[in-house]
Amino acid sequence: MTSLLASWQPRLAELARHHAGDDGAHDLNHLQRVWRTAQQLLASHPDADALVVMAACYLHDLVNLPKNHPERQLASRQAAALASRELATQGFPADKLAAVAHAIEAHSFSANIAPQTLEAQLVQDADRLDALGAVGLARLFYTAGRMNSQLAHPHDALGASRALDDCQFALDHIAVKLATLPTSMQTAAGKALGEARLAWLYRFRDDFVAEWGD
Repeated sequence: MTSLLASWQPRLAELARHHAGDDGAHDLNHLQRVWRTAQQLLASHPDADALVVMAACYLHDLVNLPKNHPERQLASRQAAALASRELATQGFPADKLAAVAHAIEAHSFSANIAPQTLEAQLVQDADRLDALGAVGLARLFYTAGRMNSQLAHPHDALGASRALDDCQFALDHIAVKLATLPTSMQTAAGKALGEARLAWLYRFRDDFVAEWGD
């Protein structure tokens, strides 16, 4: 399996690079981080098919629609279909294509597709973990900038007396979405990592609010 992974990794990376857009939060570095995290999770699940996991990690964002796109929830299905076609032309094992496609479909938060396989669970956890912690925070503000969001509400950064709106205020995204991710993790290792990274985000938010002068 090790040699098989080594032979496919550069091909998957090149395929991802070929279809990459201009979104720095979903670039090749993101895909490589997701695969590295998935490898950590695979250590606790040696029965999972690592080739399926690696392929889905590299190709899950082949179709990447903006967060505020009206068809955002369809992107993972479109990515799965494109990945299946591209992999088939490159001679990827045919008996693994459906598993890769499902893992890609189920990775998406907005698609709300439950992962039915261990491989899909690992990919979903690994991708969600990249939204947490220091890198996740950088991706949050990068994406908010692309959406022309404000950093935070000028007078109520934590939303104590208003409805949270992470489309308008970047800091709200921690409470609106990121805080929910650890409990959504499919694996014990993913949950533990998620909780640690969320705790870091909360510490950042406390410091931010103190400096913001809320």
